[in-house]
Amino acid sequence: MKIMDFLSKKAITTDVKSAKKEDVIKEMVDVLVSSGDIEKNSRNKLIDALMERESLGSTAIGQGIAIPHAKSDCVTNLVLAFGLSKKGVDFDSLDGEKVYIFFMLVAPQDSAGPHLKALARISRLLKDKYFRDGLRACNDPAEVIKIIGQEDEKN
Repeated sequence: MKIMDFLSKKAITTDVKSAKKEDVIKEMVDVLVSSGDIEKNSRNKLIDALMERESLGSTAIGQGIAIPHAKSDCVTNLVLAFGLSKKGVDFDSLDGEKVYIFFMLVAPQDSAGPHLKALARISRLLKDKYFRDGLRACNDPAEVIKIIGQEDEKN
């Protein structure tokens, strides 16, 4: 499984402006709406699903990374958005650090296997400090696509 198979190239922002967890989730969902991957009338439903998942435990896994995710009937295939915050966001991270890198995964309601495989793939790549640093240095979506694409080819 390659991240580029489900990363929406139109759902990449290197300028997350929000400073709070819920606002970041709304901003990232809006990126998915703008990209055409999520219907506008599904926006609030998806935000609710993502916030409900956050209420079970933060998806900020440490080292400046969060992977907010949810299953929803808003999508028929796995959809991944990417966001980068230059200032960092308090996202209730496991290590107490701010989050800079966001991968937001939305999976169809009945896709437990692919959903878990995608989360595992993202997590595995993000263990590499060089990869994380490369993502944090990106200034535009083309750079993000290049770095993730190169990493996909290696693994």
